[in-house]
Amino acid sequence: MNRFFKPNLNFRGRMARGVIGTLCLVAGIVIAGDYSLWGLIFVVAGLFAIFESLRGWCLVRACGVRTRF
Repeated sequence: MNRFFKPNLNFRGRMARGVIGTLCLVAGIVIAGDYSLWGLIFVVAGLFAIFESLRGWCLVRACGVRTRF
C-alpha cells in the first residue's frame, strides 16, 4: 500500500493540479449558493486536486494510466 502512495508527479504536474484544484474550489464556492450539489462536487474535486498537488501524487497515475504531466 505504501508503494501506491509514492509521489509520482514532477513540478509541472504539481503546478497543473494546483491550478485546476484552485479553479474548481473557487467555482464550487461561487456556485454553491444556487446549485448546492454541483457546488459540493466542485469543492470536493478542487480539494482533492490540491491534495494531489501538495502530496506530489496522482491517483490516475498510481492506477497505471500515463498522463501528460
